[in-house]
Amino acid sequence: MLRFLTAGESHGPSLTVIVEGLPAGLAITEQQIGDELARRRLGYGRGPRMRFERDVLRLTGGIRHGRTLGSPVAIEILNSEWPKWEQEMSAAPGTPSDRLTKPRPGHADLAGMQKYAFDDARDVLERASARETAARVVAGALAKALLATIGIDILSHVVRIGQVASPTDVRPQVGDLVLVDESEVRCFDETTAGAMIAEIKAAAKEGDSLGGIVELIAYGVPVGLGSYVHWDRKLDGLLAGALMSIQAVKAVEIGDGMIQATQRGSVAHDAIAADESFASGGGYIRRSDHAGGLEGGISSGSPIIAKVAMKPLSTLNRPVLETVDVATGESTVSFKERTDVTAVPALGVVGEAMMALVLANEALRKFGGDSVEEFVRNHAGYVANLGSTASASRPA
Repeated sequence: MLRFLTAGESHGPSLTVIVEGLPAGLAITEQQIGDELARRRLGYGRGPRMRFERDVLRLTGGIRHGRTLGSPVAIEILNSEWPKWEQEMSAAPGTPSDRLTKPRPGHADLAGMQKYAFDDARDVLERASARETAARVVAGALAKALLATIGIDILSHVVRIGQVASPTDVRPQVGDLVLVDESEVRCFDETTAGAMIAEIKAAAKEGDSLGGIVELIAYGVPVGLGSYVHWDRKLDGLLAGALMSIQAVKAVEIGDGMIQATQRGSVAHDAIAADESFASGGGYIRRSDHAGGLEGGISSGSPIIAKVAMKPLSTLNRPVLETVDVATGESTVSFKERTDVTAVPALGVVGEAMMALVLANEALRKFGGDSVEEFVRNHAGYVANLGSTASASRPA
């Protein structure tokens, strides 16, 4: 089983992630992880923190000479701004210099303060902050490296920001990720990207924020990951839960999920055919991918497709939403932290990480192996046997 744990606060000295369950012998470099973290900072509409903040890594356990040891991997992401926050975020006994008592509507501030009996919203926001996703991206980089050994690639692209949406038939393929990342909004359609930038500029001018939708695609996933046997091992459920756990995400759709509720079954489902190599022990193909690569909780062998919707960020550059000062009970407007106009382009990178972690875990459950060599060998044997199964089931 692959699992990970993150620790640390947004303005603390560092974020820490521990990843357990990786097989030995997986090639990992600081450069690989750093490149993924740099992608998380991409996107028009990001705040100034993304421009001057740099992710400094420290690999502290589980990796030796560029390869995993099979033991837990521990990695720190150091906070380059820590000297500015050392007093305010000190772990030593003391009193905050300025309590935040005007919680932001739409944020975890108020509910977190009530849950833990805090009188300072900073005790909540420091951990609820999307800065925590940097640690997820580190864990996801390790999962992506493992998936790559068996030919699985994951990419994302922005399909909507605010009211601007890209054409539904525009979808990047393996190898197009560089082109997506070159877009200022990580949109694969150049015309739509320009309209998205205009939408962001308009919201920024009014001190407002924007949400949007990203599409995640996993190519090369073999048939058979997940389970129809147990409710808590259905792959679509695992993916939805992982993606919904990302800060500010409010909806997840697998394949054509929502529109399928309005269609007849004769239109909504993916016809099955034998592929061209069937007669020599090949397999099957789907004529379409309305199901998003998942049927009955199991991967079907088609690309896995999920759309993830992010709400507008709750911190506004021009706070206008009514709130209550918890110290006085008076009506007021919320406090303001540094913020982005939109973080939708970054959402795609975080979503890739979460999808990779789920798929890597299910691949390890399916194929096992204490070393990468054993993992790859088991996968190859399984895929080869799929061809034998197809041949055996060939109609007379």
